[in-house]
Amino acid sequence: MDAQLSSDIMLGVVGLIAALGLVGTVLAFWSMGRQAYRKD
Repeated sequence: MDAQLSSDIMLGVVGLIAALGLVGTVLAFWSMGRQAYRKD
């Protein structure tokens, strides 16, 4: 395993974590917005 491959793998893992965090944040804000408009 050379430095280029390990760098690419690390970048991919960081990007994946960042993408999951972004999706989670959007879903959290979306669900909070839905709760505010819901009338029981």
